[in-house]
Amino acid sequence: MKARTKARSVALQVLYEFDLSGHSPLYSLQFRLEEDPIEEKLVAFTENIINGVTPIVKLLDDLIAEHAPEWPMDQVAVIDRNILRIALWEFAVEKCTPVKVAINEAIELSKLFGTDATPRFVNGVLGSLANRQNEIEQKVQSSL
Repeated sequence: MKARTKARSVALQVLYEFDLSGHSPLYSLQFRLEEDPIEEKLVAFTENIINGVTPIVKLLDDLIAEHAPEWPMDQVAVIDRNILRIALWEFAVEKCTPVKVAINEAIELSKLFGTDATPRFVNGVLGSLANRQNEIEQKVQSSL
């Protein structure tokens, strides 16, 4: 697994735990890193994802729901929801990752953690979001 994919994987696991249990994300991250350490620069990237996504979960979910209305967020699997949140945060909020890279990374995570249908679902939703990237970026800027 590529280094940044590994960092996203750790962030995904922490966000999944946060979504299900409400545990402190930074405590969960510390626990995960004790089990499976990663390079310090990757820890910073992982923390950026976690600290970027958690405060704006509602905004991310609203954007996803608005641009993928056939998939109500309360019916989307928790792991799928968090994969979508990470990718959307990377390309539309933080703008630290090119859209195609964010989508490819999300598909890789969905192959590792999701069901057989998750990669297609994630690709479809993120493709729809990417087609409206400018509109989404404007909404993000006006709500932050």
